[in-house]
Amino acid sequence: MVLALSAQAAAAPCCSSRSSAARGSKAAVAIQSLRSQQQQPSRRGLNASRRAAAVRVAAMAASTAQTRSVSGTMAELKAQGKVAFIPFLVACDPDAGTTVKALQKLNELGADVIELGVPYSDPLADGPTIQAAATRALQQGATLDKVLGVVREASATIKAPIVMFTYYNPIMARGLDKFCQQAKEAGASGLLVPDIPLEETAVIREAASKQGLELVLLTTPTTPQERMHRIALSSQGFVYLVSVTGVTGARTSMESRVEGLISQLQEVAEGKAVCVGFGVSGPEQAKQIREWGADGVICGSALVRALGESGSPEEGLQRMGELAASIRAAI
Repeated sequence: MVLALSAQAAAAPCCSSRSSAARGSKAAVAIQSLRSQQQQPSRRGLNASRRAAAVRVAAMAASTAQTRSVSGTMAELKAQGKVAFIPFLVACDPDAGTTVKALQKLNELGADVIELGVPYSDPLADGPTIQAAATRALQQGATLDKVLGVVREASATIKAPIVMFTYYNPIMARGLDKFCQQAKEAGASGLLVPDIPLEETAVIREAASKQGLELVLLTTPTTPQERMHRIALSSQGFVYLVSVTGVTGARTSMESRVEGLISQLQEVAEGKAVCVGFGVSGPEQAKQIREWGADGVICGSALVRALGESGSPEEGLQRMGELAASIRAAI
């Protein structure tokens, strides 16, 4: 984590509206075309129910193309004086189908944005819980294509924007432009790449922005004020404040300095939402972060453990749901 996040946030050497409009326009054309076909005899023998289902899918695409911006979601919450609940899960742990159900459940419980981790064999920023989840997923055959399949299936049924959390190696292996295109086509709204330094994020941000993906950046307790300002200006969607100097993992209490860090970051964020993660294990920490004035609370390891380390997928969904509900209620 120190290696990974210092690259982006510590001292260095030292959703696109146009894209959404285009997607909405294409979806509208698809709807009109399908409705016209419904008024004529079908040459391919499609029955009425199948054509009606296609119209519904196109209508959903037209709607969701304009409603899943991470920055738009955060701005709306800030305007309403609400604090965002941002849960994190590792894709395909315990399996792809359960991950889809978990994302749907989190959405039902009031998640405002959802981070979905791409399983990776060398997750520098992650503690033992998320490392173990990634290892389980990889051992069961998780691939980037399977993760994209999870995003595709879940995003069609939930309101909360999905931010894909991935290290750079899977992006490089797929190709930056292709990765961003496939992520957006699957239904992702944002991207978070923790092991890329601020100075090298411009290329990723450009490729992501072309597809309508927002690139979220992290800042840490050791980030100098001037660098923190530059990170805040460059981050899209929200600014992720890491609350500890260390890796991810549930903790029993939050460090008191986090309150000052929130205030410090908000002074330079120019209105962007500041969300706090790493170390949130339950409603007590979530409530504390809310009272300190953060715009959002991010919880990962505790939810990942509840879902992936239970006796069965059904038990995991129940335990994860209970914890998520308690955090949502606290903020």
